[in-house]
Amino acid sequence: MQLKNSLVLFTALTAATASARLHGHERRHHHDKRAVATTTTSDVASVSAVPTSDSSSSPSVEWFNHPSNGQYTRKGFGGKTSSSGGGGTIFYAGNVGDPWGSNIIEVSAQDASQYKHVVEFEGSNSQAWTVVFWNKIGPDGKLTGWYGNDALKFTLEPGQVRYVAFDDDTQGGWAAAQGEDIPKDSFGGYSSTWGEFDFSSSTNNGWSGWDVSAIQAQAAKQAVQGMKICTHDNQKCSTITGNAANVVNAYTEALKAVNGIGGNEQSGAVRLSAKLDFNE
Repeated sequence: MQLKNSLVLFTALTAATASARLHGHERRHHHDKRAVATTTTSDVASVSAVPTSDSSSSPSVEWFNHPSNGQYTRKGFGGKTSSSGGGGTIFYAGNVGDPWGSNIIEVSAQDASQYKHVVEFEGSNSQAWTVVFWNKIGPDGKLTGWYGNDALKFTLEPGQVRYVAFDDDTQGGWAAAQGEDIPKDSFGGYSSTWGEFDFSSSTNNGWSGWDVSAIQAQAAKQAVQGMKICTHDNQKCSTITGNAANVVNAYTEALKAVNGIGGNEQSGAVRLSAKLDFNE
């Protein structure tokens, strides 16, 4: 994705240790190391289920619409945390929610259009899939968000559709895999196919970006699951099919040093559709 001083593509951190990962990412972006000031609390948000729908249902208000008065709701989000760590570095910490993870919430199809940044998730047609979401910066204030943490976790039954809203200045990812658990690498990091995001980044003048990434899965020598992320009108897409047989505008381990892959939007609301188990 074309984001100035891109922060969201932290899956480039795939060397043998966490330290080596950081070095690899910094070489790519030519940024100096900076310490991260802890902006989170020790609390982690507790997420409650909300009504979901299957692919045959249709809300009276389309989920990708916008409020008629132009005012987006923050209902259900926790407090916003102040950014820290310095813009333009991988250590930049945007809004991680207070408590941690409360910046990423599930919403109903009926309410989705009232939120600024929304992703529609469509499950596999044949299997239940688990989806886990995290902030790039973990509850400890370090670059550990994807090491066993989850701001939100749910199971998508076959054909089911669910909606997730993201607060402004949220950077992170989601991992998805069939079954009840997400695969992990030898260091405890989620290692299935990822969706990566950066919504209304304060260090990138309000731009948003996203991509599909198989970097972690391939680095761990594990299966690559299919995933497709597009704007709701299918104008901008990032896709990987199962086992990375077909990759379009998305990240593989071989492309981890390349900038500008994925989709982006200038400041404003974002509406994305994510298809899991994508193999077209």
